[in-house]
Amino acid sequence: MRYVKRALAGIVLVAAAVYVGDDLSVRLPIPRGRNAYGTVQVKSYYAIPQKDRKTEFYLGDTQTVTCVHSLFPHFGYNPCWYLERKKMQRINE
Repeated sequence: MRYVKRALAGIVLVAAAVYVGDDLSVRLPIPRGRNAYGTVQVKSYYAIPQKDRKTEFYLGDTQTVTCVHSLFPHFGYNPCWYLERKKMQRINE
């Protein structure tokens, strides 16, 4: 039981260290000269439910979304690697 507690404590400490390091790399551009923010072109589409339980889809405009070059979301921005994979965003109405 003691080993399980130590292992869990170690995992929590490593996860916290990774998050703090990721946060510092965004706040203080590490390495120097690196831009912490980027932009991604995202296409949106609207999903409108109908009375017959079907959904109609309408394409929206392409938007430029600000993202952050990190592993985790920071300052309300999603990571750029995530937005690059999710270039189509569904908007439910």
